[in-house]
Amino acid sequence: MSVLGDLRTVAVHSGFRRLFTVRLVSQCGDGMFQIGLATLFFFSPERMATASDVAVAFAVLLLPFTVVGPFVGPLLDRWRRRQVLLLGNATRVVLAAATAVALITVGVGPAVYVLALVTLAVNRFLLAALSAGLPRVVPRDQLLMANTLTPTLGAISAVVGAGLGIALGLLVPVGPLQDGLVVVVAGLFFAAASALALRLGRDQLGPDAPGADLLQDLRATARDLLDGARYLVARRTPGAALTVMALHRFLYGVNFIALILISRNLLVDPADADAGLAMFGLLTAISFSGNGLAIVLTPLAHQRMSPATWVVVCLCLGAASQLVLATGYGFWVVVCAAVLIGLSIQGAKIAVDTIVHRDSHDGYRGRAFSLYDMLYNAAFVAAAALAALALPDTGWSRGVLLGLAAGHLVLAVAFRATPAEPRQVRSNV
Repeated sequence: MSVLGDLRTVAVHSGFRRLFTVRLVSQCGDGMFQIGLATLFFFSPERMATASDVAVAFAVLLLPFTVVGPFVGPLLDRWRRRQVLLLGNATRVVLAAATAVALITVGVGPAVYVLALVTLAVNRFLLAALSAGLPRVVPRDQLLMANTLTPTLGAISAVVGAGLGIALGLLVPVGPLQDGLVVVVAGLFFAAASALALRLGRDQLGPDAPGADLLQDLRATARDLLDGARYLVARRTPGAALTVMALHRFLYGVNFIALILISRNLLVDPADADAGLAMFGLLTAISFSGNGLAIVLTPLAHQRMSPATWVVVCLCLGAASQLVLATGYGFWVVVCAAVLIGLSIQGAKIAVDTIVHRDSHDGYRGRAFSLYDMLYNAAFVAAAALAALALPDTGWSRGVLLGLAAGHLVLAVAFRATPAEPRQVRSNV
Protein backbone atom coordinates (compact mmCIF):
# COMPACT_ATOMS: atom_id res chain seq x y z
CA MET A 1 0.00 0.00 0.00
CA SER A 2 1.25 3.51 -0.80
CA VAL A 3 2.16 6.09 1.81
CA LEU A 4 -0.78 8.24 0.76
CA GLY A 5 -3.07 5.22 0.96
CA ASP A 6 -1.87 4.41 4.46
CA LEU A 7 -2.27 8.02 5.48
CA ARG A 8 -5.83 8.10 4.16
CA THR A 9 -6.61 4.93 6.12
CA VAL A 10 -5.59 6.33 9.50
CA ALA A 11 -6.62 9.93 8.74
CA VAL A 12 -10.30 8.98 8.83
CA HIS A 13 -9.97 9.21 12.62
CA SER A 14 -10.33 12.85 13.65
CA GLY A 15 -8.24 12.35 16.78
CA PHE A 16 -5.35 11.04 14.69
CA ARG A 17 -5.57 13.99 12.30
CA ARG A 18 -5.40 16.48 15.15
CA LEU A 19 -2.56 14.72 16.97
CA PHE A 20 -0.65 14.30 13.71
CA THR A 21 -1.00 18.00 12.91
CA VAL A 22 0.43 18.93 16.31
CA ARG A 23 3.38 16.60 15.64
CA LEU A 24 4.12 18.04 12.18
CA VAL A 25 4.03 21.67 13.30
CA SER A 26 5.93 21.02 16.51
CA GLN A 27 8.68 19.02 14.81
CA CYS A 28 9.02 21.59 12.03
CA GLY A 29 9.84 24.10 14.76
CA ASP A 30 12.21 21.53 16.30
CA GLY A 31 14.13 21.24 13.04
CA MET A 32 14.46 25.00 12.74
CA PHE A 33 15.63 25.37 16.34
CA GLN A 34 18.08 22.48 16.08
CA ILE A 35 19.67 23.66 12.83
CA GLY A 36 20.49 26.87 14.68
CA LEU A 37 22.18 24.82 17.39
CA ALA A 38 24.02 22.73 14.80
CA THR A 39 25.41 25.88 13.22
CA LEU A 40 26.47 27.31 16.57
CA PHE A 41 27.85 24.16 18.18
CA PHE A 42 29.23 22.14 15.28
CA PHE A 43 29.86 24.34 12.25
CA SER A 44 31.04 27.67 13.58
CA PRO A 45 34.45 28.39 12.03
CA GLU A 46 36.18 28.64 15.42
CA ARG A 47 34.88 25.43 17.02
CA MET A 48 34.02 21.73 16.69
CA ALA A 49 36.51 20.62 14.05
CA THR A 50 37.80 17.52 15.89
CA ALA A 51 36.29 14.24 17.07
CA SER A 52 36.76 15.18 20.72
CA ASP A 53 35.10 18.60 20.21
CA VAL A 54 32.03 17.06 18.61
CA ALA A 55 31.88 14.34 21.27
CA VAL A 56 31.98 16.88 24.09
CA ALA A 57 29.18 18.88 22.46
CA PHE A 58 26.98 15.80 22.24
CA ALA A 59 27.70 14.90 25.86
CA VAL A 60 26.82 18.41 27.05
CA LEU A 61 23.55 18.41 25.08
CA LEU A 62 22.37 14.88 25.87
CA LEU A 63 23.67 13.81 29.26
CA PRO A 64 21.14 15.91 31.25
CA PHE A 65 18.29 14.29 29.29
CA THR A 66 19.56 10.88 30.35
CA VAL A 67 19.18 11.92 33.98
CA VAL A 68 15.83 13.69 33.55
CA GLY A 69 14.36 11.19 31.09
CA PRO A 70 13.22 8.52 33.57
CA PHE A 71 10.99 11.01 35.35
CA VAL A 72 9.11 12.01 32.20
CA GLY A 73 7.22 8.77 31.58
CA PRO A 74 5.74 8.29 35.04
CA LEU A 75 4.38 11.82 34.86
CA LEU A 76 2.93 11.11 31.40
CA ASP A 77 1.13 8.15 32.97
CA ARG A 78 -0.42 10.53 35.52
CA TRP A 79 -0.80 13.86 33.68
CA ARG A 80 -3.24 14.58 30.85
CA ARG A 81 -1.10 14.14 27.74
CA ARG A 82 -3.05 16.76 25.82
CA GLN A 83 -2.16 19.30 28.50
CA VAL A 84 1.47 18.28 28.16
CA LEU A 85 1.35 19.13 24.44
CA LEU A 86 -0.44 22.42 25.12
CA LEU A 87 1.71 23.68 27.99
CA GLY A 88 4.97 22.13 26.82
CA ASN A 89 4.88 23.93 23.49
CA ALA A 90 3.83 27.15 25.22
CA THR A 91 6.86 26.80 27.51
CA ARG A 92 9.10 26.40 24.48
CA VAL A 93 7.80 29.69 23.09
CA VAL A 94 9.11 31.49 26.18
CA LEU A 95 12.41 29.58 26.08
CA ALA A 96 12.92 30.31 22.37
CA ALA A 97 12.30 34.03 22.95
CA ALA A 98 14.79 34.08 25.84
CA THR A 99 17.37 32.21 23.73
CA ALA A 100 16.98 34.72 20.89
CA VAL A 101 17.47 37.65 23.27
CA ALA A 102 20.60 36.03 24.73
CA LEU A 103 22.04 35.35 21.27
CA ILE A 104 21.45 38.91 20.07
CA THR A 105 22.67 40.66 23.22
CA VAL A 106 25.55 38.55 24.58
CA GLY A 107 26.12 35.82 21.99
CA VAL A 108 26.88 32.18 22.66
CA GLY A 109 27.62 31.62 26.33
CA PRO A 110 26.40 29.81 29.44
CA ALA A 111 22.89 31.32 29.18
CA VAL A 112 22.43 30.04 25.64
CA TYR A 113 23.68 26.57 26.56
CA VAL A 114 21.32 26.34 29.54
CA LEU A 115 18.31 27.61 27.57
CA ALA A 116 19.08 25.22 24.71
CA LEU A 117 19.35 22.30 27.12
CA VAL A 118 15.99 23.09 28.74
CA THR A 119 14.29 23.60 25.36
CA LEU A 120 15.54 20.27 24.04
CA ALA A 121 14.56 18.56 27.30
CA VAL A 122 10.98 19.82 26.88
CA ASN A 123 11.10 18.52 23.31
CA ARG A 124 11.87 15.01 24.54
CA PHE A 125 8.92 15.29 26.90
CA LEU A 126 6.64 16.28 24.00
CA LEU A 127 7.81 13.49 21.71
CA ALA A 128 7.16 10.94 24.45
CA ALA A 129 3.66 12.38 24.95
CA LEU A 130 2.93 12.20 21.21
CA SER A 131 3.96 8.52 21.13
CA ALA A 132 2.12 7.58 24.32
CA GLY A 133 -1.10 9.19 23.06
CA LEU A 134 -1.12 7.51 19.65
CA PRO A 135 -2.91 4.28 20.70
CA ARG A 136 -5.80 6.46 21.97
CA VAL A 137 -6.58 7.88 18.53
CA VAL A 138 -6.21 4.85 16.19
CA PRO A 139 -7.55 1.27 16.41
CA ARG A 140 -5.14 -1.41 17.64
CA ASP A 141 -4.94 -3.09 14.24
CA GLN A 142 -3.75 0.18 12.65
CA LEU A 143 -0.98 0.89 15.17
CA LEU A 144 1.80 -0.42 12.92
CA MET A 145 0.57 1.78 10.09
CA ALA A 146 0.36 4.82 12.37
CA ASN A 147 3.79 4.07 13.86
CA THR A 148 5.19 3.82 10.35
CA LEU A 149 3.84 7.19 9.28
CA THR A 150 3.92 9.53 12.25
CA PRO A 151 7.54 9.40 13.50
CA THR A 152 8.95 9.29 9.97
CA LEU A 153 6.79 12.07 8.55
CA GLY A 154 7.44 14.00 11.75
CA ALA A 155 11.18 13.60 11.12
CA ILE A 156 10.67 14.78 7.53
CA SER A 157 8.83 17.80 8.90
CA ALA A 158 11.87 18.48 11.10
CA VAL A 159 14.09 18.34 7.99
CA VAL A 160 11.77 20.83 6.29
CA GLY A 161 12.07 23.08 9.33
CA ALA A 162 15.85 22.79 9.19
CA GLY A 163 15.76 23.76 5.53
CA LEU A 164 13.60 26.76 6.32
CA GLY A 165 16.07 27.71 9.06
CA ILE A 166 18.97 27.58 6.60
CA ALA A 167 17.00 29.63 4.06
CA LEU A 168 16.14 32.25 6.70
CA GLY A 169 19.80 32.45 7.64
CA LEU A 170 20.67 33.34 4.04
CA LEU A 171 18.40 36.39 4.21
CA VAL A 172 20.28 37.97 7.11
CA PRO A 173 24.01 38.76 7.41
CA VAL A 174 26.02 36.26 9.47
CA GLY A 175 26.01 37.20 13.14
CA PRO A 176 23.86 37.22 16.29
CA LEU A 177 20.84 38.67 14.43
CA GLN A 178 20.84 35.70 12.05
CA ASP A 179 20.89 33.16 14.90
CA GLY A 180 18.22 35.09 16.80
CA LEU A 181 15.90 35.26 13.78
CA VAL A 182 15.92 31.49 13.24
CA VAL A 183 15.14 30.86 16.91
CA VAL A 184 12.31 33.44 16.94
CA VAL A 185 10.61 31.87 13.92
CA ALA A 186 11.00 28.42 15.54
CA GLY A 187 9.16 29.88 18.54
CA LEU A 188 6.26 30.83 16.26
CA PHE A 189 5.95 27.19 15.22
CA PHE A 190 5.94 26.15 18.88
CA ALA A 191 3.13 28.65 19.51
CA ALA A 192 1.11 27.23 16.61
CA ALA A 193 1.58 23.67 17.91
CA SER A 194 0.37 24.74 21.35
CA ALA A 195 -2.75 26.31 19.85
CA LEU A 196 -3.44 23.24 17.69
CA ALA A 197 -3.34 21.00 20.78
CA LEU A 198 -6.54 22.71 21.92
CA ARG A 199 -8.39 20.89 19.13
CA LEU A 200 -7.90 17.64 21.08
CA GLY A 201 -10.17 16.77 23.97
CA ARG A 202 -8.73 17.42 27.42
CA ASP A 203 -8.80 13.70 28.31
CA GLN A 204 -8.64 12.30 24.77
CA LEU A 205 -5.00 11.15 24.93
CA GLY A 206 -5.29 9.62 28.40
CA PRO A 207 -4.22 8.36 30.81
CA ASP A 208 -7.39 6.81 32.23
CA ALA A 209 -6.78 8.02 35.79
CA PRO A 210 -4.75 11.25 35.72
CA GLY A 211 -3.29 12.62 38.94
CA ALA A 212 -4.16 16.02 40.32
CA ASP A 213 -1.48 17.00 42.85
CA LEU A 214 1.95 17.94 41.46
CA LEU A 215 3.90 17.14 44.62
CA GLN A 216 2.07 13.86 44.99
CA ASP A 217 2.83 13.06 41.35
CA LEU A 218 6.53 13.80 41.83
CA ARG A 219 6.69 11.55 44.89
CA ALA A 220 4.83 8.81 43.05
CA THR A 221 7.23 9.12 40.13
CA ALA A 222 10.11 7.77 42.18
CA ARG A 223 8.01 4.79 43.27
CA ASP A 224 6.59 4.13 39.81
CA LEU A 225 9.86 4.23 37.89
CA LEU A 226 11.32 1.01 39.25
CA ASP A 227 7.97 -0.74 38.92
CA GLY A 228 7.75 0.30 35.26
CA ALA A 229 11.22 -0.96 34.47
CA ARG A 230 10.51 -4.27 36.20
CA TYR A 231 7.25 -4.62 34.28
CA LEU A 232 8.91 -4.10 30.88
CA VAL A 233 11.66 -6.61 31.66
CA ALA A 234 9.20 -9.17 33.04
CA ARG A 235 6.98 -8.73 29.98
CA ARG A 236 10.05 -9.72 27.92
CA THR A 237 9.29 -8.44 24.43
CA PRO A 238 9.09 -4.68 25.19
CA GLY A 239 12.17 -4.91 27.40
CA ALA A 240 14.13 -6.69 24.67
CA ALA A 241 12.90 -4.19 22.06
CA LEU A 242 14.06 -1.21 24.14
CA THR A 243 17.43 -2.87 24.69
CA VAL A 244 18.04 -3.52 21.01
CA MET A 245 16.95 0.05 20.21
CA ALA A 246 19.51 1.47 22.64
CA LEU A 247 22.36 -0.64 21.31
CA HIS A 248 21.38 0.12 17.71
CA ARG A 249 21.35 3.85 18.55
CA PHE A 250 24.81 3.47 20.08
CA LEU A 251 26.17 2.07 16.83
CA TYR A 252 24.30 4.71 14.83
CA GLY A 253 25.61 7.47 17.11
CA VAL A 254 29.24 6.64 16.28
CA ASN A 255 28.32 6.67 12.59
CA PHE A 256 26.50 9.99 12.97
CA ILE A 257 29.53 11.69 14.56
CA ALA A 258 31.70 10.24 11.82
CA LEU A 259 29.33 11.73 9.23
CA ILE A 260 29.67 15.21 10.79
CA LEU A 261 33.45 14.98 10.64
CA ILE A 262 33.54 13.50 7.13
CA SER A 263 31.20 16.28 5.93
CA ARG A 264 33.43 18.99 7.38
CA ASN A 265 36.95 17.61 7.05
CA LEU A 266 37.02 15.25 4.05
CA LEU A 267 34.33 16.15 1.53
CA VAL A 268 34.95 19.93 1.61
CA ASP A 269 37.74 22.30 2.58
CA PRO A 270 38.04 22.00 6.39
CA ALA A 271 38.51 25.78 6.64
CA ASP A 272 35.11 26.42 5.02
CA ALA A 273 32.61 25.80 7.84
CA ASP A 274 29.64 26.92 5.70
CA ALA A 275 30.48 24.36 3.06
CA GLY A 276 30.78 21.73 5.78
CA LEU A 277 27.33 22.61 7.10
CA ALA A 278 25.85 22.49 3.60
CA MET A 279 27.45 19.09 2.93
CA PHE A 280 26.22 17.69 6.24
CA GLY A 281 22.72 19.02 5.53
CA LEU A 282 22.77 17.37 2.11
CA LEU A 283 23.93 14.02 3.48
CA THR A 284 21.38 14.19 6.30
CA ALA A 285 18.61 14.81 3.77
CA ILE A 286 19.88 11.87 1.72
CA SER A 287 19.87 9.71 4.84
CA PHE A 288 16.23 10.70 5.36
CA SER A 289 15.44 9.24 1.95
CA GLY A 290 16.32 5.95 3.64
CA ASN A 291 13.75 6.86 6.30
CA GLY A 292 11.29 7.33 3.46
CA LEU A 293 12.07 3.86 2.16
CA ALA A 294 11.28 2.57 5.65
CA ILE A 295 7.78 4.06 5.36
CA VAL A 296 7.20 2.05 2.18
CA LEU A 297 9.00 -1.18 3.05
CA THR A 298 7.98 -1.68 6.70
CA PRO A 299 4.25 -2.26 6.03
CA LEU A 300 5.18 -4.60 3.15
CA ALA A 301 7.58 -6.47 5.41
CA HIS A 302 4.89 -6.71 8.11
CA GLN A 303 2.76 -8.71 5.67
CA ARG A 304 5.50 -11.34 5.48
CA MET A 305 7.26 -11.27 8.86
CA SER A 306 6.87 -10.19 12.46
CA PRO A 307 8.12 -6.79 13.69
CA ALA A 308 10.90 -8.61 15.59
CA THR A 309 12.12 -10.28 12.39
CA TRP A 310 12.06 -6.93 10.60
CA VAL A 311 14.30 -5.53 13.35
CA VAL A 312 16.82 -8.28 12.55
CA VAL A 313 16.65 -7.45 8.83
CA CYS A 314 17.21 -3.76 9.58
CA LEU A 315 20.24 -4.57 11.73
CA CYS A 316 21.71 -6.50 8.81
CA LEU A 317 21.09 -3.48 6.56
CA GLY A 318 22.94 -1.39 9.13
CA ALA A 319 25.90 -3.77 8.91
CA ALA A 320 25.82 -3.45 5.11
CA SER A 321 25.91 0.36 5.37
CA GLN A 322 29.10 0.24 7.45
CA LEU A 323 30.73 -2.26 5.09
CA VAL A 324 29.97 0.05 2.15
CA LEU A 325 31.46 3.06 3.95
CA ALA A 326 34.53 1.03 4.91
CA THR A 327 35.44 0.77 1.20
CA GLY A 328 36.20 4.51 0.99
CA TYR A 329 34.93 8.03 1.62
CA GLY A 330 34.05 9.23 -1.86
CA PHE A 331 30.84 11.23 -2.06
CA TRP A 332 28.73 8.52 -3.71
CA VAL A 333 30.01 5.87 -1.32
CA VAL A 334 28.94 8.05 1.61
CA VAL A 335 25.57 8.64 -0.08
CA CYS A 336 24.92 4.90 -0.48
CA ALA A 337 25.88 4.24 3.13
CA ALA A 338 23.69 7.11 4.35
CA VAL A 339 20.61 5.73 2.57
CA LEU A 340 21.17 2.26 4.01
CA ILE A 341 21.71 3.49 7.58
CA GLY A 342 18.62 5.71 7.28
CA LEU A 343 16.53 2.71 6.23
CA SER A 344 18.07 0.57 8.96
CA ILE A 345 17.57 2.95 11.87
CA GLN A 346 14.05 4.08 10.94
CA GLY A 347 12.77 0.65 9.95
CA ALA A 348 13.96 -0.81 13.25
CA LYS A 349 12.49 2.13 15.18
CA ILE A 350 9.05 1.62 13.63
CA ALA A 351 9.11 -2.05 14.58
CA VAL A 352 10.34 -1.34 18.12
CA ASP A 353 7.64 1.31 18.61
CA THR A 354 5.03 -1.21 17.51
CA ILE A 355 6.32 -3.93 19.85
CA VAL A 356 6.33 -1.55 22.83
CA HIS A 357 2.86 -0.21 22.00
CA ARG A 358 1.43 -3.67 21.39
CA ASP A 359 2.88 -5.46 24.39
CA SER A 360 2.68 -2.76 27.10
CA HIS A 361 -0.35 -1.92 29.24
CA ASP A 362 -1.59 1.64 28.66
CA GLY A 363 -0.70 2.56 32.23
CA TYR A 364 2.97 1.78 31.49
CA ARG A 365 3.32 3.28 28.01
CA GLY A 366 4.41 6.69 29.23
CA ARG A 367 7.15 5.09 31.30
CA ALA A 368 8.13 2.88 28.38
CA PHE A 369 8.66 5.82 26.05
CA SER A 370 10.37 7.81 28.77
CA LEU A 371 12.83 4.95 29.16
CA TYR A 372 13.05 4.94 25.35
CA ASP A 373 14.27 8.55 25.42
CA MET A 374 16.61 7.92 28.34
CA LEU A 375 18.25 4.98 26.60
CA TYR A 376 18.40 6.92 23.32
CA ASN A 377 20.33 9.76 24.94
CA ALA A 378 22.54 7.50 27.04
CA ALA A 379 23.44 5.57 23.88
CA PHE A 380 24.47 8.77 22.12
CA VAL A 381 26.57 9.91 25.09
CA ALA A 382 28.32 6.52 25.10
CA ALA A 383 28.75 6.74 21.32
CA ALA A 384 30.28 10.20 21.71
CA ALA A 385 32.79 8.84 24.23
CA LEU A 386 33.75 5.98 21.90
CA ALA A 387 33.97 8.32 18.89
CA ALA A 388 36.31 10.67 20.78
CA LEU A 389 38.63 7.75 21.50
CA ALA A 390 38.35 5.77 18.26
CA LEU A 391 37.70 8.19 15.39
CA PRO A 392 40.36 10.33 13.75
CA ASP A 393 39.50 14.00 13.21
CA THR A 394 38.65 13.22 9.59
CA GLY A 395 35.87 10.92 10.82
CA TRP A 396 36.79 7.97 8.57
CA SER A 397 38.44 4.83 9.92
CA ARG A 398 38.16 1.48 8.18
CA GLY A 399 38.81 -0.40 11.42
CA VAL A 400 36.07 1.45 13.32
CA LEU A 401 33.58 0.97 10.49
CA LEU A 402 34.28 -2.76 10.27
CA GLY A 403 33.81 -2.93 14.04
CA LEU A 404 30.44 -1.19 13.71
CA ALA A 405 29.40 -3.67 11.01
CA ALA A 406 30.33 -6.57 13.27
CA GLY A 407 28.40 -4.95 16.13
CA HIS A 408 25.24 -4.79 14.00
CA LEU A 409 25.53 -8.48 13.12
CA VAL A 410 26.16 -9.59 16.71
CA LEU A 411 23.16 -7.55 17.84
CA ALA A 412 20.99 -9.13 15.12
CA VAL A 413 21.94 -12.64 16.23
CA ALA A 414 21.35 -11.83 19.91
CA PHE A 415 17.95 -10.23 19.31
CA ARG A 416 16.90 -13.14 17.10
CA ALA A 417 17.45 -15.43 20.10
CA THR A 418 15.12 -13.47 22.43
CA PRO A 419 11.54 -14.70 23.11
CA ALA A 420 9.03 -13.81 20.39
CA GLU A 421 5.93 -13.70 22.61
CA PRO A 422 5.32 -11.55 25.70
CA ARG A 423 5.02 -13.16 29.10
CA GLN A 424 1.78 -12.71 31.01
CA VAL A 425 2.44 -10.21 33.79
CA ARG A 426 -0.06 -8.89 36.27
CA SER A 427 -0.44 -5.12 35.90
CA ASN A 428 -0.42 -2.90 39.00
CA VAL A 429 -2.35 -0.10 37.26
